[in-house]
Amino acid sequence: MDSHLRNDIRNIAIIAHVDHGKTTLVDALLKQSHVFRDNQQVGELIMDSNPLERERGITILAKNTAITYKGVKINIIDTPGHADFSGEVERVISMADGCLLVVDAVDGPMPQTRYVLRKALAKRLKPVVVINKVDRPNARVQEVVGLVQDLFLDLATDTEQLDFPILYASARLGYAMDDPNAAPRDMVPLFEAILHQLPPPSGDREAPLQLLVAALAYDNHLGQIAIGRIFRGSISLGESVVRIDRKARQSPYKVERLYVFQGLEQLEVQQAAAGEIVSVAGVEQVSIGDTIASAQYPEALPPIIVDEPTVSITIGVNTSPFAGREGRSSMSRQLHARLLRELQTNVSLRVQETDSPDELLVSGRGELHLAILIETMRREGFEFQVSKPEAVLKESGGVTLEPYELLMIDTQLDLIGPLAENLASRLAKMTDMRYDGKGNTHLEFRIPTRGLIGFNSYFLRIARGNGVMNSQLLEYEPLLGQIHPSRSGALVASEAGVAVAYGLNTAQGRGTTFVEPGTPVYEGMIVGLYTRDDDVAVNVCKEKKQTNIRSSTADIAVRLTPAVIMSLEECLDFINTDELVEVTPKNLRLRKKVLSNDERYRQARARKVHVEA
Repeated sequence: MDSHLRNDIRNIAIIAHVDHGKTTLVDALLKQSHVFRDNQQVGELIMDSNPLERERGITILAKNTAITYKGVKINIIDTPGHADFSGEVERVISMADGCLLVVDAVDGPMPQTRYVLRKALAKRLKPVVVINKVDRPNARVQEVVGLVQDLFLDLATDTEQLDFPILYASARLGYAMDDPNAAPRDMVPLFEAILHQLPPPSGDREAPLQLLVAALAYDNHLGQIAIGRIFRGSISLGESVVRIDRKARQSPYKVERLYVFQGLEQLEVQQAAAGEIVSVAGVEQVSIGDTIASAQYPEALPPIIVDEPTVSITIGVNTSPFAGREGRSSMSRQLHARLLRELQTNVSLRVQETDSPDELLVSGRGELHLAILIETMRREGFEFQVSKPEAVLKESGGVTLEPYELLMIDTQLDLIGPLAENLASRLAKMTDMRYDGKGNTHLEFRIPTRGLIGFNSYFLRIARGNGVMNSQLLEYEPLLGQIHPSRSGALVASEAGVAVAYGLNTAQGRGTTFVEPGTPVYEGMIVGLYTRDDDVAVNVCKEKKQTNIRSSTADIAVRLTPAVIMSLEECLDFINTDELVEVTPKNLRLRKKVLSNDERYRQARARKVHVEA
């Protein structure tokens, strides 16, 4: 038996596709391990502490907790399930030795299930499969088990990885079973599987210290806190250590505080040894992937490698006439400092300078990844403007490459035609179609990322809740074909002022409006969607002229169609390349990059003359 094994600890990551029940499963484990008092009100989705996570019902940030079962401490890492936050998964599975792969008993393996399992198997993590939501009336347990086995056959790199235990659970009702026909009781079978099926961590406690930083936190009193696993040696309070960054540069520090996880709290300790997950205060300017090592024998661990981003936007200083009215932070240096701070914890993000000192190019894993960053910044009081998302292109051997994704859609049979037609205009190619005989169909498309940008809004509108879409990055291929914008023109405000019912009623004769009466507008602000392809200037501030002639209809109120109010993601999907989203803590406004109607007209004429020449 390996003398370096720590049988008193298990480090596990819980991985799955979005909405398959990871966080609810952690809830059940926490509650049944007696972390909380009997009379303590803890609610649901305990680990989703971020307000955006609770609003959207998804896990965005990976989080640590720890429970104790039969004297063994189980460090649990709850990971995001959405593909846009897969960078969180990549960085935290480096702390784990095993994983719980949670699969929905109805949906079965989904794109992110394949992605996270591939990453886990590549890291040699031992898996335990949990078929969750077996209590649902339409659960297809045996079929899903077969699909999971097929997935392992496809992804496993050796025969040992094909030998994995399967448990059947309802995280919502708080039980897990070894046999799907057994009587449901509690989570004890899952606790036993973690103890006996997942390996304990190993590491020589007598060797020089090596700690890999996989997460960061911040405390107003202690400053930056590094979270990671000790792979070798031990760390003590007050010890002198060295931070080694990705470029092998070394900086000396002293451990000022040392914590381990216990339940939802952090317990201060004097010392921790190999195999433990700890929080360390006192090591400044640390980044994810850095190594905290012994000062006498500083040796770096391999850094955490994450996949490259696929979608980019520009974030710049707000240049609208309303700039500075609603946000506390709107200067370029404030935006730059905030984005650099985000880089310390958001490993999938990239920030680059542009030709303009007031704009930064920000790249991420997808539209949702970037939208969460924008929403977080606006809630912090920032005010800025954002461009249309674009695919990140690469150059290789003189050839321009673009990312391609696998798009999977589950929807009703009668939507196949409209979806296929729209996706064909986005250069998508159908690779699979399966019909279940009950009016539902599963579609798979191979589509460039630039074709996928903006499709989510169309899908939500046409599916009306009767469909689910997921995508997964495949590879980079040569850039081919043009994607023409499917959106029609915009109604653009021609005058500054306050929108009134009479002006909006006139505008609604030409299209759909986005603003309500009483909304301040400025020249160049987009106030609606035109029914034709070109843009048209409208004066939504125009009031009805007063006359001294009585009219039989004078007292009849103007009846307006309710304005279309879009979310942040819908705004990003809506805009064209010559438009921006103005983001403030109070409002989202759509606008043209060039606000002056006359200037836009001159530029359009100049382009037309150039094309004709």
